[in-house]
Amino acid sequence: MDFSQPINQKLDLATFASAKISVHLKREDMVFPLASGNKWRKLKYNLAAFKASEANALLTFGGAFSNHLAAVAAVGANHGIATMGIVRGEELAHKPLNPTLATCQRNGMQLFFVSREEYRQKEESKTVLGLKNSHGTLYVLPEGGTNALAVKGCTEILTPEDATFDTICCAVGTGGTLAGLAVSCKAHQHVVGFQVVKDASIPDRIRTFALYDNWTLVQHPLQRGYAQVSRPLVAFARDVLQQAGVLLDPIYTAPMLFQLVQMIKDDTWTFGKNLLLIHTGGTQGILGFNTRSTLQWPEG
Repeated sequence: MDFSQPINQKLDLATFASAKISVHLKREDMVFPLASGNKWRKLKYNLAAFKASEANALLTFGGAFSNHLAAVAAVGANHGIATMGIVRGEELAHKPLNPTLATCQRNGMQLFFVSREEYRQKEESKTVLGLKNSHGTLYVLPEGGTNALAVKGCTEILTPEDATFDTICCAVGTGGTLAGLAVSCKAHQHVVGFQVVKDASIPDRIRTFALYDNWTLVQHPLQRGYAQVSRPLVAFARDVLQQAGVLLDPIYTAPMLFQLVQMIKDDTWTFGKNLLLIHTGGTQGILGFNTRSTLQWPEG
């Protein structure tokens, strides 16, 4: 997967100007639309490892609206690789597929719906063990795609030109993207991660890959649930689309940018004045989000 580097787009929002803070958005969402943002970065070296292995299929895990599942299915279809997705929620097997899972299926991914209890067992679940017995060697990717090879791919997000920034920001789901940024950033830079899930294991996971204390996790002050949005967040995303022409996703980049603006307004932002925010994609999930939410997210 060879793609050109995304642009760094300056965001001229009034809050940034009044606080004399310069903010650019690295448009990772514009690279390889089928698996945009950090997802194709995480898959790049895993794909190479799969091709070098004796595995005959790639198996991974995700929720019903998982960007990761969608990316794996798309990359698999693009490279002629068989893919399997273990989906959290056995009740979904008896319902029409949502837009994300329907796209996965169109891209050739076999979907296996399991209970939440079984899903927590991941590679040791009876479904996965059964697939290993019946399909031979499988290349297994963790939920969210974060492993050492994924972090290696994420180290390539930053370019030499990005050395002008003092702070790098990203949303944090599993921690792989933040770890890659922390490994690859310059000595004068600090990485700030906006955590969007309640997962106490994230800091230790990041420390597995990032050995220096050049990063900070920011918790959401309201401890909102994953994929839960508010009317102010939807209105904010609509304003950013109108003012800057940037479509934000409701799970990662929009909450990060929204919280940054709030911290600046509240005078609690202390991490730098020249910021680079990573747009990690995820816009494929907007259609599915709008099918289950009374708050309609802008679709661009």
